[in-house]
Amino acid sequence: MRELSDSIVGRNPVKEAIRAGRDFDRICFANGDKTLQQIIDMAKERHIPIDFVDRARLDAIAETKNHQGVVAFVAAHNFAEVEDILARAKQKGEPPFIVILDGLSDPHNLGSILRTANGAGVHGVIIPKRRSVGLNSTVAKTSAGAVEYTPVARVSNVAQTIENLKKEGIWVYGTAFEGASQYNKTDLKGAIALVIGNEGEGIGRLVLEKCDGLIKIPMMGEIQSLNASVATGIILYEILNQRNS
Repeated sequence: MRELSDSIVGRNPVKEAIRAGRDFDRICFANGDKTLQQIIDMAKERHIPIDFVDRARLDAIAETKNHQGVVAFVAAHNFAEVEDILARAKQKGEPPFIVILDGLSDPHNLGSILRTANGAGVHGVIIPKRRSVGLNSTVAKTSAGAVEYTPVARVSNVAQTIENLKKEGIWVYGTAFEGASQYNKTDLKGAIALVIGNEGEGIGRLVLEKCDGLIKIPMMGEIQSLNASVATGIILYEILNQRNS
């Protein structure tokens, strides 16, 4: 079986990649194929996100019909743990500075955010296992190498992760429009996590409810929203400015 960019096609290659401990964005299985159960069980044991799709969809994903019912998408870089991000801040003697992306779907946005986060001194980025773009080659390329230096942790439950961060004394601010304070008139010093939502839907309700505060960027024109990576960059450098003041 051939290996595509960001993907591994075929039963044996996927099985060996799981055994080797590769990090995956997800694995797609042909719906209803019971002969794939061993690989499905291996993926579940590793807590790898899995999807079941029909054969026609899998043919399109693999760009071949000779996929044996399975296509795996591997990460361009290994994922970190949230604990690694906190340890990085402690090692540098700095209050934690974290970005949480709640369901970002555009790899160019994720890559750009990683690049800006690295420049602003962010200790790490957190993304969900589901409903999110992973660390594919487009992300790596757009990040201009930042994916090699800024840890990315992937979590099962963003809302629960926020609760755990708050127990570590980290203040969590989400971006919103209604009920939010201007970002540059808000105290963003100290240990902080900034939550950025999905490009179209914003931050999910459960995650929004977990935030300690909401901030916004004032919009003076007819368009009332900014690209996710642009908005993130503006706020990150305000946080950096306050941290250095």
